[in-house]
Amino acid sequence: MATTFGNGGGSSGHGGIDGEVEDARPCLKRLVDQGSVESRKFYLARKTAWEMLKDRGYKVADSELTRSLAEFRSDFGDKPELERLRISASLRSNPSKKILVVFMGTDDIRKATVRALHCQILKESLSGLILILQSKMNSFARKELESFPFKVEVFQIADLYVNVTKHHLMPKHEVLTAEEKQKLLKKYQLEDKQLPQMLQTDAIARYYGLEKGQVVKVTYSEEFFQLNEQYCCVV
Repeated sequence: MATTFGNGGGSSGHGGIDGEVEDARPCLKRLVDQGSVESRKFYLARKTAWEMLKDRGYKVADSELTRSLAEFRSDFGDKPELERLRISASLRSNPSKKILVVFMGTDDIRKATVRALHCQILKESLSGLILILQSKMNSFARKELESFPFKVEVFQIADLYVNVTKHHLMPKHEVLTAEEKQKLLKKYQLEDKQLPQMLQTDAIARYYGLEKGQVVKVTYSEEFFQLNEQYCCVV
């Protein structure tokens, strides 16, 4: 049987290759992020910040955790204003304890920058502050942070593009209460220094905002480790 090549099989026919490429363009366009890189960075960092606060015991609305990139851009625009990106949250167990998350600008952060921020938030009753930086902070500015009457944590924005606790190889971490810690030490007749150590600068310790002396229960997947549980003390 002879095979006939009509216009439908050629390159100039509407049902041919050119037609298929044209049909594919809208699909390809949907796969390409049409928004700004800046808005995407803020979206990722802000979402991780909300997740971090929830895991620390702060009250967080589900809508903040499920907000899509498109919804974020609709709410904050392609070039978000830093003031509008601020986050305020209260502890579920003690609503009087409030934390503020502030996104800083692209200029290097100096002592005067920190002082201006201090004056700006002075009237707010805070128990903690998280600064998300897009630039460097000099040693004088970091020293000035010690004058704040509450704990101030500093993150680079790039550190929050991905939630470190959600990596598929990351074991589960649970922060023990002071009472749970004492029960653990008493059960195994141990002292803090006899437990495996976790540096306060560790990514997990920073994510949960842990202080020295706190203990974390680490549960590993049996697929990768024979030892299923471990307890670490923050130093």
